[in-house]
Amino acid sequence: MASQVNPPRGMRDFLPAEKAQRERVLGSIRATYRAHGFDEIETPVMEDSSRLHAGLGGDNEKLAFGVLKRGLTTDDLHAATEALDLADLGLRFDLTVPLARFYASHQAELPSVFRAIQIAPVWRAERPQKGRYRQFVQCDIDIIGDASTVAELELITATSATLSALGIDGCSIRINDRRLLTSMLTAFGFPQHEHPAVLITVDKLDKLGNDGVITELRDRAFPAGPVDALAAFFARPQTMELLPFGERAIRKALPEGVDEQAVADLVGIGESVDADTRALMVFDPFLVRGMGYYTGTIFEVAHPEFGYSLGGGGRYDGMIGRFLGNDVPAVGFSLGFERIVDLVSTSSTTEDAVALLHDDDVDPATLLALKSGLIAQGRRVRLERKARNMKVLLGQLAASGFQTVATVKPDSALDSLEFRTLE
Repeated sequence: MASQVNPPRGMRDFLPAEKAQRERVLGSIRATYRAHGFDEIETPVMEDSSRLHAGLGGDNEKLAFGVLKRGLTTDDLHAATEALDLADLGLRFDLTVPLARFYASHQAELPSVFRAIQIAPVWRAERPQKGRYRQFVQCDIDIIGDASTVAELELITATSATLSALGIDGCSIRINDRRLLTSMLTAFGFPQHEHPAVLITVDKLDKLGNDGVITELRDRAFPAGPVDALAAFFARPQTMELLPFGERAIRKALPEGVDEQAVADLVGIGESVDADTRALMVFDPFLVRGMGYYTGTIFEVAHPEFGYSLGGGGRYDGMIGRFLGNDVPAVGFSLGFERIVDLVSTSSTTEDAVALLHDDDVDPATLLALKSGLIAQGRRVRLERKARNMKVLLGQLAASGFQTVATVKPDSALDSLEFRTLE
């Protein structure tokens, strides 16, 4: 019996046409990010295990792939009390933790406000399902060193422009602030030490609904008074009412006593973006974002065709200080490429690509000379031996982006080739 030759579960191979489409989409994303003033960097696929498990990555830390230490002995295996004792490195589960380490390593070589692009694969030990893989590409832009809301404005504008450049319609950018969430919980009466655990349940609102969230909070034995207050707040007609992004919508969706600076910052963001971007923005008072490192504004890209986000991010002012010793303001926005690429219409290549069809009687030197001459003209060229079933061959060429062919004879010269376009 033949052995299985599929890629590892949750990981994929890409055929040439698929790879070409992915590269076209990545090229558009890169070009838009660069047009907005960001510079691309690259970091290793692995980081120190202790750094990946420093309590900054939320539940994603539990999904990190570890790399075993070299030279482990039987005694080491017996002495280990948990799996992490055996690993000194791990595959990155996102691009934010590596960026924080990168900045701490290279701060002296970087501008005071650094705008970074990272487009690279990450790995998580997910349970594979539609739209969720164990290896996937993230497209991140981050601004480090700017504590003002100008950084958020740049990120939201660049992300909106990227979605537009890709021709993706119908998206919304949901926005909230972690300061509003925590001050809201305080207003309802939840003790501060319980906020992280409460937010884990509130983050399930899309899946469980209002009643499901309240039931889970009661089942987890949170104090009845605060849970009742949250239930009453959910019951207000205006709590979940979506209004055009602005001060009225924000204040209408919040209880009394929330963080006024956070409200002012969100209002300022809404007033500063252009009309097209503002039309995409929605204030979501219960947007949480699961990462534990967020400290302020948070965002998420939603699309009506999907029950999950297409991207997200937020402000994480405390993370770099963990590595550097002093806090540095930082905020980032990430697009989930695997979900984005499925929404982009397949487009044919605009390359000037030609396939040279030949029989075995054509001298190899002639073939290479013709190929080199066409490449020198700026064309993409492929040599193809004629096949018994030319229809199949021509279909494969078209799928690979070759829309023009020429037949090569033993006496063919560059200026005598006759080109024809594939139907």
